[in-house]
Formats: sequence, C-alpha cells, structure tokens
Amino acid sequence: MRHLKKGRKFHREINQRKALFKSLGSNLILKEHIIITEPRAKELKRFIEKKITIAKRGNIAAIRNLRKYFSEKIVQKLVKEISPSLKERKGGYTRLTKIGRRATDRARMVKIELVK
Repeated sequence: MRHLKKGRKFHREINQRKALFKSLGSNLILKEHIIITEPRAKELKRFIEKKITIAKRGNIAAIRNLRKYFSEKIVQKLVKEISPSLKERKGGYTRLTKIGRRATDRARMVKIELVK
C-alpha cells in the first residue's frame, strides 16, 4: 500500500528522478513553457513551484539553495526576472493546459507554462 507516499517514481531510481526534474525545470525556466506528458507535468509543477517560492526570497541563502539544482544562468533568470513578476502571487506559478494525446503511444500531453 502507498499510504502517505507522495510523488511518482517513473520507473527510475532517486538520482535519475532528481536529474529528470532538474533538466525539465531548467528547460521550463529558460523557455517559459514546455510540452511534456501529464504525469511528468504534475510532478514538475510540485518541484518548480517550491523553487520559485525559494527564489522569491532573493537572499544569499536562497540563491545558494537554488544553485544545488540549477546552473548560474538559470538561477539568475529565476531570481532577477521571474520571481519579481510573481512577487504578489502566493502560489500557482505554473499553468497546465491539456493539448490532446501523442500520436505514437496515445500518452496525454500537456503544455506547462509559467504564469505572468
């Protein structure tokens, strides 16, 4: 039973999952929208909204925390551009838009984007 067990595993070990979300999060911050499968988008939303909340603090400790997950270029964009525009929001920094199913395997596809 999976009582009180949050998150999906995606048939990956923990380090592979961390790498997956670092990569997806980096692409989302750089491009401000990406198209991925629905389960991945839902988990990415949990991951990236926590990082944006940390970036909104904008202090040295927050920046050091973000450097564990993202490169310097991405951290700067997150702290200097994205988080100031989301300063008044208390959450809900991303939006999921369903766009249908993928032709090859019929997986549900979603566009995840940062809300401005």
